[in-house]
Formats: sequence, structure tokens, C-alpha cells
Amino acid sequence: MKIYYTDTFTIPLPENHSFPVTKYALLREKITAAGIIDPGDLRIPEPAGDDEILRAHDPEYWQRLQNGELTPKEIRRVGLPWSPEIVIRARHSAGATIAACRAALEEGVAVNLGGGTHHAFSNRGQGFCWLNDTVIAARAMQAENRAGRIVIVDCDVHQGNGTAAILANDSTIFTFSIHGENNFPFHKETSDLDVALKDGCGDDKYLAALDTGLSKSFKGIEADLVIYLAGSDPYEDDRYGRMSLTKAGLAARDHLVFQRANDAGLPVAVTMAGGYARLVDDTVDINFQTIMTALEFEQHLRTAVAF
Repeated sequence: MKIYYTDTFTIPLPENHSFPVTKYALLREKITAAGIIDPGDLRIPEPAGDDEILRAHDPEYWQRLQNGELTPKEIRRVGLPWSPEIVIRARHSAGATIAACRAALEEGVAVNLGGGTHHAFSNRGQGFCWLNDTVIAARAMQAENRAGRIVIVDCDVHQGNGTAAILANDSTIFTFSIHGENNFPFHKETSDLDVALKDGCGDDKYLAALDTGLSKSFKGIEADLVIYLAGSDPYEDDRYGRMSLTKAGLAARDHLVFQRANDAGLPVAVTMAGGYARLVDDTVDINFQTIMTALEFEQHLRTAVAF
């Protein structure tokens, strides 16, 4: 299974900034220490090119982002300080999702250890997101004639508002977001399917709602690929989650997504999306669970092909 990482490209942040940037390197180090994949399958991706980025983003916004010409208000909306390094990181993060999609289409499943920056709109960033890697990658697969129809399954606790807005008039990419009803963003966009859950939602209600949503998302849609945003932030001890899922519940969520994709015969490209647990090791543990579930799915596919 191919896994792509970008934590070697720095995100300069002030001391005590709320964004848990260390989670990315910690996850990669945990995967390496566990020896669960061939070291050659853990890869740094190529950066997304301008042509790929511009399939999702407004040219003027992209130029201003690269050149550091955004206004203080625009930067505050994202919540991360602008720097040349962060543009490089955003390029590579989008490139990692592109690479994961290509690998998934060839092998059944692949992972970006970052990505899931679903609050980025065509012409602006928001909520720790500068570029929308999901839309960039989906449209790259279409431009390369690797996939025609794509389903986005967004299980981050926050609605994928940027994704929904960019793809509002695109019938070839189905957007399903399951998220907190009263959580950020406070103005919701309209996905093809939105499932909004109450604060404090626990494992059983979440999994039942997800199962129904997946059935609706895959029913009657002859898709070629699933892009799965496996946010860890529905976790009960996430600082921004406002839900009550346990680690076991989140593992069951991952199994459900992969099982439904498998039943539909669809490959899955995974991104980690949001995760802000009070203890960063909890975020890493949940993300690692997702990797292990993806690996189990990949091994199942390999066995099925062998027979």
C-alpha cells in the first residue's frame, strides 16, 4: 500500500499555536516503527502543478497566495500565518492526494498522511486550509482519464464547505459530508448529501447515520473512485469536535467506509483531514487505526485478486 507524506516540508508557526503540526511526523514515525509496510511504499509526493491547482482554484487567488499578497483578514480567516514555506507545503499536500488517488486506482487503496483541507474555497482559504486538495485531486483524475465519476466521503467533524461550494454544479463528483450540526463552519454550504449530527453524538447514532449516508451515496452511482476524509476530530476528547465518539467507534467508522466501498467495488484514496485531540498522541492513535484498516482492506483485495 502506498502512503504519501509531506511533514518534511515545514509549516512555520508561532510558539503555542493551536494547530497540532507535530501530528504528521509522529504518525509517519509510528508507521515506520511498526514496520507495517515496505519502506519503499512510504513516499514524498511530487507537488501539485499550477494546471492541477487551477482546475479547483481561481487564478487570481492562487497568484496572490503564492506571492504573499493576501490581506490580513484573508490570512486570519485561515488561522495560519502566511509564509513561502506554507505554500510549498500546500502544493505537496495536494500532490500527495493526487498521488494517493492514482495509486488507489491502480492498487485498490492508498493514503495521504495529511490532506483533507476541505474548507478552502475556489477563491479563498478558511479554517487551516489554503488549497482544496480533494477537488484538485478529483479533477486531476478526471483530466488524466483515470476516473469519470468520483464520490467524496467526508467524515471530518466539520462540514466540507469549500468542497461543496466548488463542486456545487459538478454532477460528476458526489459530495457526502457527515458533520456536527452546530459546529464550524457556522454557515453551511450544500453538499449532494449532508448529514448533520447533534453535539455529543456517540458511536451508535453516528455509525447508524453514516451507514445510511453511505448507502445513499453509493446507490445508483457508477463511480470509479472514493476519496475518504478520515478526520479524527469526532473523537470524544477532541478540542474542536463536540462529539463523543470513542476510538473503537472511529475504528468501526473506518471499517464501515471501507466495507461499503468494497461492496461497491470502489478503490479508496484516504486523507487524514482534521484532528485536534487534547493529547496529540490520541490523534496519532486514531489516524494509525485508519492506516491499519486501509492496510487490511488492501490485503483483502490482494487476496481476492490472487484467487
